[in-house]
Amino acid sequence: MLMQLMFGGRTMSLSQRSIETLLDLVEIKLSCIEVYDREDAREKSCLENARKELSAMIGRRLTPVGPTARVAA
Repeated sequence: MLMQLMFGGRTMSLSQRSIETLLDLVEIKLSCIEVYDREDAREKSCLENARKELSAMIGRRLTPVGPTARVAA
């Protein structure tokens, strides 16, 4: 399945596998990010938004990521 995206007036296609890979990379970065200043906070916010958008594109439910995530016992 390919997703059609508009970017800068151009149409781009991404496969579900590519979107899942991007989502994995965003989640890895989110799990490692440490917020020390406004720039870090902005980057974290951008990553969280990207995660929401990518998840919505493939219909994946979001689960907590990062230091606030809880591990099931």
